[in-house]
Amino acid sequence: MFIDQLLAGDDQARDKLIEHNLRLVAHLVKKYEKKQTNQDDLISIGIIGLIKAIDTFHPNKGTKLATYAARCIENEILMHFRQQKKRSKETSLEEPIGHDKDGHAIALLDVLTSPTVDLDEQLQQNNDLVKIKKYFPLLDDREKKVLMLRFGLGNHTEQTQKNIAKTLNISRSYVSRIEKRALFKLFKAYQQDIEAKQTD
Repeated sequence: MFIDQLLAGDDQARDKLIEHNLRLVAHLVKKYEKKQTNQDDLISIGIIGLIKAIDTFHPNKGTKLATYAARCIENEILMHFRQQKKRSKETSLEEPIGHDKDGHAIALLDVLTSPTVDLDEQLQQNNDLVKIKKYFPLLDDREKKVLMLRFGLGNHTEQTQKNIAKTLNISRSYVSRIEKRALFKLFKAYQQDIEAKQTD
């Protein structure tokens, strides 16, 4: 369904396809965990590969999206290793790369169209709230506030980014960036917990 909508130019379908395939990125990145490379950098590179895959996917070529995405993700990661010696510093998802018109810092994560973590559905499922909320101490006050309002946590009513922007007196685009950064922090903590349990 989302693929048909994507081909019709639906940006929301594009975002959903990216979100639903983020675990594929984490899975592929784990193959390179022994290499002397920051895992955050590899996740960001893998996500870029995933986005390229979604943007260039054509089902009429007879390849499944997951297969095509995996190839694009690995190609992006391998290209990173080839270029690594030529770069003095890798840009992580959260490293500031500029500022918006309101003076707020913009990170690489902010310029990606989709949130970088598939936790939105989990946040809205009551049986997962306790599991996810245990990572909230990792967030700053504004990030907590945005997620509480966005997903209707802590007796709040679920709100759109537009309404949250009005409530906090900030731009909608800034709300979107705060949400993405917060979800990325939860994603990292969530993945680290899973990996720790697997090694126990």
